[in-house]
Amino acid sequence: MKSSKSIGNMPTVVPILPLRDMVVFPNVVIPLFLKGARVVKLAESVVAGDNLVGLFYQKARGRLNILREEMSTIGTLARIQQVSKLENGGVKAIADGICRIRMTKQVQSEPYLLGEISRVEEMLEPQELMDTLVKSVAALFKITLSLGRPMSDHSIAMIERADDPGKLADLIAVYLPLKAESKQSLLEIEDPVARLKKVFFYLHADIQVSVSPKVKDAAEGYVGIGGTRRDLNLRRQMRSLQRELGPSDDPHSTEIKEFQEKIRTAGLTDDATEIAMRELQRLERIPPHSPEYIVSRTYIEVLTSLPWNTTTEDNLDIGRAQRILNEDHYNLEKIKERILEFLAVHSLKQDNKGPILCLVGPPGVGKTSLGRSIARALGRKFIRMSLGGVRDEAEIRGHRRTYIGSMPGKIIQELKRAGTRNPVFMLDEIDKIGQDYRGDPACALLEVLDPEQNFAFGDHYLDIPFDLSSVMFIATANQLDPIPAPLRDRMEVIRIPGYTDEEKQKIAELFLVDKALNETGLASYGIKFHQDSIQALIQGYTREAGVRNLERKIGAVCRKIAREITQDCPAREEVGVDIVRQLLGPPRFSYEIAEETDQVGAATGLAWTENGGDIIFIEVTGFKGQKNLTLTGSLGDVMQESARAALSYLRYNSAALGVDDSVFSQTDLHIHVPAGAIPKDGPSAGITIAVALASFLTGIPVRRDVAMTGELTLRGRILPIGGIKEKLLAARRAGAREVILPRKNQASLSDLPDYVTSGMTLHFVSEASEAIRIALTREPQIIALPFSDQPILPFFTENVQEYAFKVEGIRGVNQLR
Repeated sequence: MKSSKSIGNMPTVVPILPLRDMVVFPNVVIPLFLKGARVVKLAESVVAGDNLVGLFYQKARGRLNILREEMSTIGTLARIQQVSKLENGGVKAIADGICRIRMTKQVQSEPYLLGEISRVEEMLEPQELMDTLVKSVAALFKITLSLGRPMSDHSIAMIERADDPGKLADLIAVYLPLKAESKQSLLEIEDPVARLKKVFFYLHADIQVSVSPKVKDAAEGYVGIGGTRRDLNLRRQMRSLQRELGPSDDPHSTEIKEFQEKIRTAGLTDDATEIAMRELQRLERIPPHSPEYIVSRTYIEVLTSLPWNTTTEDNLDIGRAQRILNEDHYNLEKIKERILEFLAVHSLKQDNKGPILCLVGPPGVGKTSLGRSIARALGRKFIRMSLGGVRDEAEIRGHRRTYIGSMPGKIIQELKRAGTRNPVFMLDEIDKIGQDYRGDPACALLEVLDPEQNFAFGDHYLDIPFDLSSVMFIATANQLDPIPAPLRDRMEVIRIPGYTDEEKQKIAELFLVDKALNETGLASYGIKFHQDSIQALIQGYTREAGVRNLERKIGAVCRKIAREITQDCPAREEVGVDIVRQLLGPPRFSYEIAEETDQVGAATGLAWTENGGDIIFIEVTGFKGQKNLTLTGSLGDVMQESARAALSYLRYNSAALGVDDSVFSQTDLHIHVPAGAIPKDGPSAGITIAVALASFLTGIPVRRDVAMTGELTLRGRILPIGGIKEKLLAARRAGAREVILPRKNQASLSDLPDYVTSGMTLHFVSEASEAIRIALTREPQIIALPFSDQPILPFFTENVQEYAFKVEGIRGVNQLR
């Protein structure tokens, strides 16, 4: 077998560099410090050429003119990687040994030596016990390391990976404490096995010299061959060394003992204890300066600091929990009821699993603060982890222990920080989790949030199952749609809709005003906010589903009052509407419907957004053209399809509207939704678009005080939609007195408080004809059939589909405007 390092066409003539007191072996990178004019010229020539040079041991010393007979016969062909000049006139070079060479002839001596060379082929014949010899040499070498032999981590790794006897012998020979003549004799041994045996002899002799006679007597019987016996004798030898040296303050030994005590008292599972002890034994054998030592040490620290069996005792007083939830949050009855149910079940069955809840609602409704209140009510610790923008799966499952800096995932890290295995764990913004080439964190959460799996959660760093079943997970999200369906299936979804003006008023009076006064230092001045001033802030200065901006505006009023006090102005005792407008300026928002009169081709719709409900206006116009449809207003694909479906429905039922079908083929229609810079999408605007189109085609205005929402089908059916409470709140704020809703959404109003719909009339419809009849200021004209004395049924009847085909042939009907 040839040397592992090979070069293509090896030159026959190379520069020759004699070395004094030094022997370079193949497969070894070593620095050379050289002096003399001849050496400098040689280095410059090598760098300018192919970087190859022959390194030979110089037998005679102190001679300038070196003869071939004064150098060793066997040397090493090396590649010079770097050459740099030193301040003393010499040079420093990095030599990378390639293979053994024999110099057959000296070609020149000036300005530097050149010689003809040939390669020394190393043929390896299969021999018995060769593998045993390799393992024995490696074992002896580890003993020398334990005795304090300095060596780089890279060199140790190369020796551990070497399985070729010749290469192993060369690598170890560099670090043997031998004279240059002895190393040269090793270099000249062409048989790799014989060379390795010689290295084994030198290693054994080095150990004998390094260990005292007392230790050698205690370690009698050591043979250096055989796995189990070798380890036992090595440990016996180490114990003898410790007994001879006496008590020691070695930090390494002290740290090992501390870890042993931590493992014993950490409450680890049986599997975790076994793995921790095995890792500790490995840590004892690793040199403290090795990077692997840091990795292993950190792993044991993490294992012993996790709360394997540490829990906090739940406070099962349901009355106390209910008082705390009511103190911290107004309304939110559904989530409070769910927490009280958990406490009731937990008091009857102590080992029940923690619930996995998902609170879905717009910003500012109190989802995150609700998690803190739940933890306080239960007497548990609270952990919050924000998932917004997380794209790396390792953030959840941890990094594998393959490099320095690897760490467990955020789940394990937060449990370690909490010090208990049953906290309230909030996963904030779970709908904003990302995904890229580093994995899908949402999929990694499946195991965390699955009650049937999380009792044995597998973190990549720990590589040991950890029980998460006692953790009470609470996820928060603004929208449910971005969350993958498998992940939604593992959570109990509880929707938190936006607040009504009455609820905001109560929240401000109970929480926000006192908080703002305390934060601005005005609590001792007795300042009071009137109810009408808070209502003015709600309606004129904020437009949101939650109360976050309302809190900011109350804080802004308090800060301006604080500034007045610091400028020697008298403190305001009461804050009314006039003072709010004086401090904050004119109102920014108006909740009245924009149209002052009933308009043709303009209908008011209701929409759901991340910030709660809002109103939208659908505008339709047309002009003579060729049956084109233009849609503007940053409409999404679904909303554009709803517009086309509404137009197709009205074309099919044009006769019942009293509209000549030729109008559609000779007219270009334009549908626009204002606030064009804001993207809009969703199917719930279908009925609003149909009403606006019907108004334009018939010339009948749409009632300005009617708002509507619902998905429209081609056959005119009105399908149910979501976000009913938010949309009703938006209609209420906008001053709509009547709201058209899908009939199938009627049951969802049972959970809403009465004040949400007070003062409004709700119309539940299942057909588009019903909505058009309610929304338009008057009914479309009833047309008489030319072939019958019976008129066509009005468009708003439920049987309009049966009569539409009867008037397909009618043309030229005059439309009343």
